[in-house]
Amino acid sequence: MSIPRIIELLISFAILIIAMSVHEFSHGWAAYKLGDPTAKYSGRFTLNPLAHIDPVGTIILPLLLFFSTGGRFLFGYAKPVPVNFSALRNPRRDIIWVGLAGPLSNIIFAAIASIILRLVPLGPFANSIMVQLIVINAVLAVFNLMPIPPLDGSRILMGLLPQQLAMQYASLEPFGFIILMLLIFTGTLWVFISPLLALMLRLFGVPY
Repeated sequence: MSIPRIIELLISFAILIIAMSVHEFSHGWAAYKLGDPTAKYSGRFTLNPLAHIDPVGTIILPLLLFFSTGGRFLFGYAKPVPVNFSALRNPRRDIIWVGLAGPLSNIIFAAIASIILRLVPLGPFANSIMVQLIVINAVLAVFNLMPIPPLDGSRILMGLLPQQLAMQYASLEPFGFIILMLLIFTGTLWVFISPLLALMLRLFGVPY
């Protein structure tokens, strides 16, 4: 029996909220461990989704994408966790670890779901939930690894570039949201993330 469309939306939306909360908490946790308590003192050092919700990125964008793609693609973003990179013990190195923490948490989340999917007998409904959990976390991880400011991939790249070049690269951040929206709504985004996403999903045992 197929899952009613509204139930499918609600399940996907709930998984997306959880995945984004884990992602943002992981950034805050990594920054805290590396010397910056900003996330903790700003109330973002939590897995509570209410602390991370962005009206546009967490609600409006996912709904638009869900209905415009016939439920085939769901993505969103939460409020970025504030990080004071100058407070990190080694800013040039630690910005890389803080940037990696979010995508890595989603990859681990997807890997755990994949192990459950492979080892635990599940009914069709629970199996569908596990597959959605894997796909949504994989999409979040791959998307955020794109080197477009302020996505996590840009933080990683900034830590690897020479300082002067990194500063010039960071100056693109005010235009990052516009670039992302153009990539998403023209379909160009999928061209960039599809190969890595396909590889990741195959590793997790999910058809792509």
